Amino acid sequence: MKKGLLIVVSGPAGSGKGTVNSHLLATDDFRFSVSATTRAPRPGERDGINYFYITREEFEKRIENGDMLEYNFYCGNYYGTPREAVERVLAEGKNIILEIDVNGAKQVKEKYPDAVLIMLLPPTFAIQEARLRGRATEDEETIRKRLEQTKSEVPHFLEYDYVVYNYDGGADRAAGDILAIVRAEQLSAKRNPNTATHYFEK
Repeated sequence: MKKGLLIVVSGPAGSGKGTVNSHLLATDDFRFSVSATTRAPRPGERDGINYFYITREEFEKRIENGDMLEYNFYCGNYYGTPREAVERVLAEGKNIILEIDVNGAKQVKEKYPDAVLIMLLPPTFAIQEARLRGRATEDEETIRKRLEQTKSEVPHFLEYDYVVYNYDGGADRAAGDILAIVRAEQLSAKRNPNTATHYFEK
């Protein structure tokens, strides 16, 4: 059984990561990475579904032991991706999606060079702003902060393997582009080093 692919999907607010990823997760070939955090569960959240809820001591121990593929410290709590859970899915031959920011993506690539990094973007910055305002779920200050963050994150696209655009009403198309990337990666020579051996087997 071939190992699955570790796929990182990053993108600014308004890029539609959740919607596009839901299209991929509707197939049996993909799993979603559940992050670990030291913050307390919120009402309705479940351990192992929304997050793996662990103590700060345990999280720092995992960092020290190299058991986190990536992590960040935000608003007094740790958030990160447990290595064991990811590697278990990959060993089962399933592809796993990590929806993380550019800092986390860089950490993953350093520890797992075979990871496929995809930056998902709205067609333009202007369309991203229109989407954020159209959602009417955040105040002006929050929107401005998200847009400023975009200006610092998007230039990192050259550190990624692929760029996919999510056009308005086109989440299925963006998901199709990611599926095409996954299929191409699965067929790449570097991921099939035993081709000659298998070819000449009797």
